[in-house]
Amino acid sequence: MKDEKLGTVKLVGQPTSVPASNIDDMNQVVMWSSDELLERKIIYPGMRDREVLTAFREIRNRLLLKYPSNNLVVLVSCVGEHTEGNSTAVNLAASFALDERKTALYIDCSLGDSPQMDKLLPSGSEAGLTDFLVNEKLRVDDIIYATGLPRLRVVPIGFSKERASEYFNSKRMRQFIDDIKNRYEDRYTIIGAPSVSRSETRVLSQYCDASVLTVPFGKVVMSEVLAGVDALGKDRMAGLVFSK
Repeated sequence: MKDEKLGTVKLVGQPTSVPASNIDDMNQVVMWSSDELLERKIIYPGMRDREVLTAFREIRNRLLLKYPSNNLVVLVSCVGEHTEGNSTAVNLAASFALDERKTALYIDCSLGDSPQMDKLLPSGSEAGLTDFLVNEKLRVDDIIYATGLPRLRVVPIGFSKERASEYFNSKRMRQFIDDIKNRYEDRYTIIGAPSVSRSETRVLSQYCDASVLTVPFGKVVMSEVLAGVDALGKDRMAGLVFSK
């Protein structure tokens, strides 16, 4: 079976693995087959499109080289109103999960419709991040879901999106990120954010150690890219990922 293209990616900028402590036992659901991973457009070992797999591993390794932390939090956004950033974020999380010494958590903060999340959680979810932020009865464990990929967990956006900017800028959001970082010594967290032009993304960037900006090749102009870098902060900018 021929692989569908997941997209061509290239990291530009400064962004091999670092040793991690023993992985805590993590309950798993039924693992996805290579065909199911292909259908979901998620990277996996042995896939025929080696260029894409190698590219995401290279992005991961550059991030680890520049940010040698076992609890790295990376925000992935995009320039313009495109969906490539969401796919980049999911596959970056998957690239960390490929390493048996690491666990990865993907947090969906994209706010809009998320076909990628529907594929990660085909049975749906009862609650997500925004629900947790407005309902103090919910625990962190209530919004973390297993996937069919070993060592990869996801947090869906939730159903309460009307005041997302205020939710993300709350004390409870800060506590949530701190809890996630302290829960496992070997967890890498990827936040899938909306377009860099959205105020919610600039709020989310304050919780991250590094930012990656997805640029749809040939669809935006340089001034938009530079504005995106400025919005996220040059001090946190790890690099650009060009997708097509």
